[in-house]
Amino acid sequence: MSWSGGKDSCLALRELQRTPDVRVEALVTTVTRDFDRISMHGVRRVLLEQQAASLGLPLHQVPISKGASNHDYETEMGKAFAAFHERGVMSVAFGDLFLEDVRSYRERLLARHDMIGRYPIWGRDTAALVREFIELGFKTVVVCVDPAQLDPSFAGRVIDDRFLADLPPNVDPCGENGEFHTFVFDGPMFENVVRFSLGETVCRDSFWFCDLVPVI
Repeated sequence: MSWSGGKDSCLALRELQRTPDVRVEALVTTVTRDFDRISMHGVRRVLLEQQAASLGLPLHQVPISKGASNHDYETEMGKAFAAFHERGVMSVAFGDLFLEDVRSYRERLLARHDMIGRYPIWGRDTAALVREFIELGFKTVVVCVDPAQLDPSFAGRVIDDRFLADLPPNVDPCGENGEFHTFVFDGPMFENVVRFSLGETVCRDSFWFCDLVPVI
């Protein structure tokens, strides 16, 4: 499972675990080694590890540098895919919803390693999906915001009915166009709540990130 730690990955994982004859071998996450955080989402690695442990699944981290090119990313992910392929894993699942160009890119990358993609929540209505997410009891916090699409004040907010009501009409409720990214910290698949406090919100590389500080 290609794992970002966010809500779409979590919903896709839930669907996989409800699918007969499918076993999730591991969660695979790219981590920026310079920051020791989930790439793009900016969540500290220790929280990612606590999240995977609460879900009861092995975590395979793929380290990349902060200035990694697309070639660098593909090289490191390719190593991970090749290692799992040798263990008999033939597919990788993603939490993508409707971006055809992203799906095509993933398919091309996987094909180099004789693997295929799975898209458990592909084509779902995003407004209905995020409400299902809330109703199921999942809890997620916004950790990254693209200020070109959404006001930075949304960083650090938990996604609930109030959050959805406050979203501008041009913003996808699942943030599928990159408007925002999330970190899931509790829900029906979690053995324990991943605990944190909200830290500083900072602008880096034109995105606003809300730091999540682990609570021991």
